[in-house]
Amino acid sequence: MFRNIKRGWRPFVVLLLFLIIWEFAVKKAEVPAWLLPTPSQISLELINGWSSVSLHLFSTVKLIMLGFFAGVTVGLLTAIILHNIPFLKDSFYPILILSQNIPIIVLAPLLVIWFGFGLLPKMIVITLVCFFPITISALDGFRQTAPELVHYMQMAGASKKQLFWKLEFPFALPSIFSGLKISATYSVMGAVISEWLGSEQGIGVYMTLASSSFRTDRVFVAIFIIMTLSLLFFALINLIERSVIRWKKGGNQDGAA
Repeated sequence: MFRNIKRGWRPFVVLLLFLIIWEFAVKKAEVPAWLLPTPSQISLELINGWSSVSLHLFSTVKLIMLGFFAGVTVGLLTAIILHNIPFLKDSFYPILILSQNIPIIVLAPLLVIWFGFGLLPKMIVITLVCFFPITISALDGFRQTAPELVHYMQMAGASKKQLFWKLEFPFALPSIFSGLKISATYSVMGAVISEWLGSEQGIGVYMTLASSSFRTDRVFVAIFIIMTLSLLFFALINLIERSVIRWKKGGNQDGAA
């Protein structure tokens, strides 16, 4: 814990220096607030408008959680199916890669045309940005299972089902959590983009209204909230990983010894 605190103060100091330079540079250059507000003006707007911002924030967090869990579920199921049925993996793996070449911002209007302005198109957007890192990370984790352990369990008479759930899946957990961390940050971005499809509340809506009325300070409030949500979600996944994969830390220490 103390080691993490010791390492964590450096980026905090860099960020603090950046904000101080930003504050004094904007004041020195007398830049208009509508063009580039100072950090103090942005903070003041966040405090004064918190009653409104909090409603948008709650709506976005709810959408993030729903979309993230949907994306994780789809991603894990896809990885498990492709891993256990090799001919499906050979057939669909290239299509998964190609699907990521379609910009989500281009696909979003089509989802509105097909599914309307309700919750479904928003969930699809977040699921699409979340499931790919999970699927690829899980597939790589399954493939990296130690061959000698697989051979040992086969000699012990383990079935294919036992081999997967007792060896391959636990072995892939570090890779799966790496995918979860990426998807956690992507889910925040996906939620904001999905809110541009016609939501009544959300940080994406708040940002759009602020931009159209040239309230640059509110735009920066939305940006900082998005960044904070991404960091908090990433930290939460990291905390869960440390509590679930305790054997990884112990293995690394043994190896180092």
